[in-house]
Amino acid sequence: MINYKLLIHAIFEEYALRTNGTHGVSHWARVMENGLRLAELTDANQAVIRLFAIFHDSKRVNEGTDHGHGSRGAEFAASLRGNLFDLPDDEFDLLFAACSAHTDGLTDADITIQTCWDADRLDLGRVGIIPQVSRLCTDAAMSPETIEWADGRAAFRVVPEFVKDEWGIDVDG
Repeated sequence: MINYKLLIHAIFEEYALRTNGTHGVSHWARVMENGLRLAELTDANQAVIRLFAIFHDSKRVNEGTDHGHGSRGAEFAASLRGNLFDLPDDEFDLLFAACSAHTDGLTDADITIQTCWDADRLDLGRVGIIPQVSRLCTDAAMSPETIEWADGRAAFRVVPEFVKDEWGIDVDG
């Protein structure tokens, strides 16, 4: 069992941006919710999705174009593996690949990786971009209902309750 509160607080010790910024904890939480919702239809690996959500932007150094941040996040996950979380090799390989390539615009990959990428892309409404079906990977993400649900949450920057209740982070405080 992964202690996400402990893991996220360890990530924040090295996090370069504001925790409540565009790529911060609220985004991570919505990506997690998006991914878990998609996984109900794609049968993607939920442990990988949860970890992707918190690592994919964990090593950004700015809120704009930040080439290499996905690979840095993947390497950071590798450095914490075995200490703050663990995954079997095959699952960790999925996490590493999903983080490393999440900004490359790819759509063809293992279903778990596709689900991770879609979970992130469905949160583009936080920066005023409506997710485009042509850039999504899975039928579940391409559903108009899914896009509307996720985009509405992103546009209003909804902060899931578990951010405070389970992760111990008050983004308003």
